[in-house]
Amino acid sequence: MYGVFPYISYMEKRLKIKERKTRFDARIPEAQKALFEKAADLAGYRTLTEFLISSAQYQVNTILEQYHKIPASQKDQETFFNSIINPTEPNEKLKTAFNRYQQALKSDCTI
Repeated sequence: MYGVFPYISYMEKRLKIKERKTRFDARIPEAQKALFEKAADLAGYRTLTEFLISSAQYQVNTILEQYHKIPASQKDQETFFNSIINPTEPNEKLKTAFNRYQQALKSDCTI
C-alpha cells in the first residue's frame, strides 16, 4: 500500500489521549434557534450542535489569525523602517562585489 502506514496509524489511534469534554449551554430566542437550524440544515450539518461548534470554531480561528498577524506586521514594519533609517555599514564581501560590478559595467561600456 502506497502512502499508508498501518502500524503508525494504529499506534496513533491507540495512543490518542481522550480529551475531557465539557458542557456549554446557551439560552436564545426560538426564532433565532429556528434560523440556526435552517442554516445548519442547508449547510448539510447533521445536528444544530455540530453547526454551532463548527461556526464558532471558524470565527475563533479567524479572530486569532487576525490578532497574531497585526503584531507580526507591526514588528516587520519597525524592522524594515529601522534598517532604512539606520543602515548598517557594508561588509568587505559586499564592497568587493560592488567594485567587481562597477568594473564589469565600465568594461561593457568601453567595448
